[in-house]
Amino acid sequence: MIEFNRKPYTGNEDQYILEALQSPKMSGDGTFTKHCHQWFQQQLGCAKALLTPSCTHSLEMAALLINVQPGDEIIMPSYTFVSTANAFVLRGAKIVFVDVRPDTMNIDEQRIEAAITERTKAIVPVHYAGVGCEMDTIMELAEKHDLFVIEDAAQGMMSTYKGKPLGTLGHIGCFSFHDTKNYTSGGEGGLLIVNDENLVERAEILREKGTNRSKFLRGAIDKYTWVDVGSSFLPGELQAAYLWGQLQQADTINKQRRQSWQHYYDRLQDLQQQGRVELPQVPDNCVHNAHIFYLKAADIDERSALIEHLKARDIATAFHYIPLHSAPSAHTHARFHGDDRFTTQESERLIRLPMWYGLSHDQREHIINAIYEFYA
Repeated sequence: MIEFNRKPYTGNEDQYILEALQSPKMSGDGTFTKHCHQWFQQQLGCAKALLTPSCTHSLEMAALLINVQPGDEIIMPSYTFVSTANAFVLRGAKIVFVDVRPDTMNIDEQRIEAAITERTKAIVPVHYAGVGCEMDTIMELAEKHDLFVIEDAAQGMMSTYKGKPLGTLGHIGCFSFHDTKNYTSGGEGGLLIVNDENLVERAEILREKGTNRSKFLRGAIDKYTWVDVGSSFLPGELQAAYLWGQLQQADTINKQRRQSWQHYYDRLQDLQQQGRVELPQVPDNCVHNAHIFYLKAADIDERSALIEHLKARDIATAFHYIPLHSAPSAHTHARFHGDDRFTTQESERLIRLPMWYGLSHDQREHIINAIYEFYA
């Protein structure tokens, strides 16, 4: 069986995990956490990078950081993971979904402004498959209407928009290191980056249970105390140690994944030219990280048949999100603004192919040949 996903493993992780186990400090913000923070701040050029136990925690922390209140409205695509919405619903916000673009499956930037009301607090673009949203337009709207922009870059590490890393264009960026992502911290894991200097100090406080402990540890104050709301958003050192092992090979992982993505894309071109499938589209101003390779079948029935065909040939595939506006909780916590022209229709056509670090040329060829066999 060719697995749909296999967590990335480079061989570097073992030594760092052992070091963490033998270190006197295994709780948050130890040596490996600091190594990771420095790496991300250098790689991304952000004001502050803070590891979290998961991307869900990063998003929840972002909602606290921009002081979301009951009745506030948050604009985002419906085609996303539930954590994108839940982080703000937990603070009492109403989610306002808008349609996606069929070419990238990202939020349609041309439909955001019509959804803005006097209650809108933030826009949350989701960079699907590590392909950047149209951030210039989104940031212009945010500035015009005095809104925050929180980038859900869960899938976007090592991707760029107009030469700038995803996650660094808005006020806050949130990343995932779940074991389905290009880099993992041992199963779960996340990162919050702060691009607005005015939010840095409060981000540290929220992450440290609402205390100014970070300033105390730096020697800026002689004791720390409770100064704000907050929670425990620190991962343990084992998570950071595993991730540090991955970051040492970040370029190697990225290069190999992009080779796999390009192999799929080149070999499946004939089917696209025949009008049998649609392949991913990457705007010229974006560089992607090969997080996902998908194709779109004619409709949901053809997709289901293709999934079964590949399963019979020992190939595991998957579709992706069921749009959140169709979920039971959406009736209470969200509304869809405008027409659902593409969100449901396009999501029902999409099938993701196996994509992981170490996927071999022969495995990809087996998958590609099986797809051609189906369409023959």
